[in-house]
Amino acid sequence: MRQPQLRVNSFTAPAKVLMQRFAFLALLLLSVGLVILGKVDSVLIERGRAVVIDAMAPVLELAARPLLTAKDGIAAVDSWFNLYEENRALHEENERLRAWASTARRLAIENATYRELLHVRPEPQVRFVTARIIAEGGGPFVRTVVVDAGTNAGVEAGQVGISGTGVVGRVLAAGEESSRLLLLTDLNSRVPVALEGAQARGVLEGDNSALPRLSYLAAGIKVHPGDRVVTSGIGGMFPPGLPVGAVETVANGVVRVRPWVRFDKLDFIKIVEYKGEPGPIPDPAPPSGAPLPALNTPGAAEARPAELAPPPAPPPIVTSTPKPTLLAPADDR
Repeated sequence: MRQPQLRVNSFTAPAKVLMQRFAFLALLLLSVGLVILGKVDSVLIERGRAVVIDAMAPVLELAARPLLTAKDGIAAVDSWFNLYEENRALHEENERLRAWASTARRLAIENATYRELLHVRPEPQVRFVTARIIAEGGGPFVRTVVVDAGTNAGVEAGQVGISGTGVVGRVLAAGEESSRLLLLTDLNSRVPVALEGAQARGVLEGDNSALPRLSYLAAGIKVHPGDRVVTSGIGGMFPPGLPVGAVETVANGVVRVRPWVRFDKLDFIKIVEYKGEPGPIPDPAPPSGAPLPALNTPGAAEARPAELAPPPAPPPIVTSTPKPTLLAPADDR
């Protein structure tokens, strides 16, 4: 009875040893093949990745629900122990906001007046959709997140992701029901920014660390820790003036910026569709407030306002030279 069992074990043992020896080599060859395929046809790889993310999105959302519930419970317990301090801080912040509200109303009135006088072109329309993070691609080589909104909700590759505190990143790829966002701290992230006070433009480069690097600043620009960094709007991908972070350190010519966003406590992301392409510039309204009649219609010259009437024709220029008048010599008497 035991002889067949020994024969089966003696047959399967070499196969298991062979598989264990060549498993690492097979996985290595598969990884190299995928890297080469990604370099040859990146569009095909992105489409395949989007399909896989769409298929795994419901599973990831279900797996993330217990973690989100536990995180909300821990945050609620923590807030119970800090109610007194939070209440006092909110009262102080409320007083400061009341003072700023008066200043903001005055500045808003002045801004509206100046825009009307200068015929300032309005900013492009902005549309957004709010999505929940259902997966994180954290690791030593990638800083991405997956959200539960895709092309069915109007999300497209290249759109901006922001939170209540600042810029999160941009949409890298969008499927039908989910999207993948590249965070500011990722190695492949490049965001045009500017120093708010000095109006100096640069590029915020991610390097997979918590403090991205501010590069390509003009020579002679003085940067100090605490300087605010906002988006510059160069390139038309990011709207200008969005808060990004503050300068953390300046050492040996390297400027490090700490983002305003807490990526470890990020749950929802607002994906903004910003179209920065310039459109036709409308003509300013005429001074009289009424449209001017067409010039080829009869009576157009009489219908023009007085201040826009053509100036009168200059007097004719006399080309003939007058003859000189001879004076009679004075009498000696």
